[in-house]
Amino acid sequence: MKLRIIFALMMSMVLGVMMTGWVTWLNLGWDEQFFSNWMRAFVSAWPMAATISFFVGPEIQQAAARVAAKL
Repeated sequence: MKLRIIFALMMSMVLGVMMTGWVTWLNLGWDEQFFSNWMRAFVSAWPMAATISFFVGPEIQQAAARVAAKL
């Protein structure tokens, strides 16, 4: 259980940082407010990303294993 929690937190943090940065740049562009907009988006998104990662991650891993076994 400890590994599952740590993995969900770390994976969601990496994805949250990368995705909110990308989407903030696409939607608002690069300006003097970029980093504050990005961090606001990240702080809003990360809790949900962590929750989704924790609860859906094991099912996605099992589905990926099934797909990989067929390849």
